[in-house]
Amino acid sequence: MQLPEPINNLIHQFSQLPGVGKKSAMRMVFHILSENIQYPNDLIKALSDVQEKIHACHQCFAYTDLDICHICSNPRRNSQLLCVVEKQSDLLAFERSGEFQGLYHVLGAAISPLDGIGPSDIHIPELLNRIRQNEVIEVILATSSSAEGESTAHFIDKAISQESVKRTRLARGIPMGTELEYLDDHTLSRALSSRIEL
Repeated sequence: MQLPEPINNLIHQFSQLPGVGKKSAMRMVFHILSENIQYPNDLIKALSDVQEKIHACHQCFAYTDLDICHICSNPRRNSQLLCVVEKQSDLLAFERSGEFQGLYHVLGAAISPLDGIGPSDIHIPELLNRIRQNEVIEVILATSSSAEGESTAHFIDKAISQESVKRTRLARGIPMGTELEYLDDHTLSRALSSRIEL
């Protein structure tokens, strides 16, 4: 059966999301169509609000609706401890664990030449500025254990090696290739507390 073009277009848009195949996208679209008339409007408003109000924190590059996010502006956080993560979902994983009380620096991605992402595409110059300006004493490189995450950590380690800052990496025990956002809180907490100096 030939579906109307607006339905096909929405299925295509949903299928571009990570982990969503065409069948799942189709189920989402038909669910939206079967809901009351207000639901699609609420969804449109939520998407519009995200587009209009959410941006990167001017300090750590996490998503926020403020100039400086609530973590960076929290005076109870340890500003001398900086955890470098690839993406927002990694930051959320650390926050769920409740183990880390420092600040974060979100790179936005890992270095991946195959995907056209080089060192200049992630927030390394800003990381160096934060280290120099905020009297950071330790930088935790908490990139994933994938090949891209490892090469990103290596590149950053080399870039900050001239700074007078302790450089650590999450302890091993995290399976190779695992994304941090999928780890359980206990595993992530142990990896953080058992981090090793580089």
